[in-house]
Amino acid sequence: MEPIKAKLKDYAGGWIQEREGTEVPAFLKLAYIVIAASACAYFLIYMYGETSHPDRGSLVRAMNAATEASGSLMYAIAALIVVFGVTVVLFSFGKSHD
Repeated sequence: MEPIKAKLKDYAGGWIQEREGTEVPAFLKLAYIVIAASACAYFLIYMYGETSHPDRGSLVRAMNAATEASGSLMYAIAALIVVFGVTVVLFSFGKSHD
């Protein structure tokens, strides 16, 4: 008996291999959504620093007053995070093009 060889697909010059016909598990697809949403939420919550912290909150507020952080720039960066997250989720749920 000769062993059955699985057909492998190479990505990234052979650094990543997968068997043909295998799909990404559902928990990994869910992980993409959770990670993207967590990154966006973290950025939006702390985009001006931890201003409510009992010890360093006053220092953060003083730094924000001195540097005049741009709210529109912060929201533009958050929009980029959302676009990237949506792209990754769509890519992960899409079918592979062979």
